[in-house]
Amino acid sequence: MAAISPALVKELREKTGVGMMECKKALVEADGNLDKAEEVLRKKGLSKGEKLASRVATEGLVASYIHTGDRIGVLVEVNCQTDFVARGDEFRQLSRDIAMQIAASPTVEYVSVDEVPAEIKEREKSIEMGREDLASKPEAIREKIVLGRIDKLLKERALLDQPFIKDPNITVDELIKQKMLTIGENIKVRRFARFVLGEGLEKKEVDFAAEVAEQMKKKD
Repeated sequence: MAAISPALVKELREKTGVGMMECKKALVEADGNLDKAEEVLRKKGLSKGEKLASRVATEGLVASYIHTGDRIGVLVEVNCQTDFVARGDEFRQLSRDIAMQIAASPTVEYVSVDEVPAEIKEREKSIEMGREDLASKPEAIREKIVLGRIDKLLKERALLDQPFIKDPNITVDELIKQKMLTIGENIKVRRFARFVLGEGLEKKEVDFAAEVAEQMKKKD
């Protein structure tokens, strides 16, 4: 049996919000494996984070972030359970951090992978299945490789799977879960919009040499 250190118990408690004794029991049952211990707690219905995530969150705020230079702007709706929490400094800072994250993530289009439309997933699968580097692979192997590539591609488009800009050791999803345990309420990112100055517009290409020549002709 693996030795269960107080530091490991503390880490599991901070991750799940469950009491120290239950965390220790779970770690003993999981032979010191943190992930398995969390699964033990979830099966027993003791994970605080799981309970919080099941609660309805209809309060919150719309946070904004304008990047230096005023060329990139973000609006994001972040929900919580009560107006009291929505007005708190910690929730407001979290919402601003999420808005800043979106501004810094040009590939992000969706809150989570679950939001990616089925037709996009199928299109990406079709593209990957046709790659030349997979042509000689057996079908079962090719399918496995393609699924791994698609999973990576979709996560690059999902906000919750991005490494948090202020701490790349955790994802945005993990950041939100940590704040849920600290604040004691469910927190959800509902939607966002990212604005880039001039995006989608056809910019007129200026031929300065021709423009100067034209001006000279007019003077003549």
